[in-house]
Amino acid sequence: MRLNVNGQVREFEAEEDTPLLWVLREQLGLTGTKYGCGIAQCGACTVHIDGEPSRSCVRPASTVTEQMKVVTIEGLSPDGSHPVQQAWAALDVPQCGFCQSGMIMAATALLKEKPRPTDADIDAAMTNICRCGTYNRVRKAIHVIARGGDPKSAGLAIEHRAGSKA
Repeated sequence: MRLNVNGQVREFEAEEDTPLLWVLREQLGLTGTKYGCGIAQCGACTVHIDGEPSRSCVRPASTVTEQMKVVTIEGLSPDGSHPVQQAWAALDVPQCGFCQSGMIMAATALLKEKPRPTDADIDAAMTNICRCGTYNRVRKAIHVIARGGDPKSAGLAIEHRAGSKA
């Protein structure tokens, strides 16, 4: 089989029902996409397929054609320069970090669809589960990007606010 992943056509062998997640991680070595629950509930496995967020743990790789474009966290920005990645780092969004690649992929899809999302839009789109509970920081990072702010200076403003628990 062949997939267009992060702008490159890649070949692999897998059973018909092998989830895309396992092809990405085990066959193609793209380990940024994480396995969390295996039932499409937690979102740690979120990738983009033709620009739409998709839970790769339940999506059979055989349903993704070579014409479809799969983007993983590694393909979002190899050097971490994507604005969402910068905002995540500047605002110290992750704690343990396990869910964050899926969160970042969901957030980038949201911002592409709704460049100025409301809190309700964020709540509806960000269905990923974070066991550390960084949802307020996720929301803040998305709002900083939506306002066109500099994630680095937003992080400094939060850091310098006395007693801030952003």
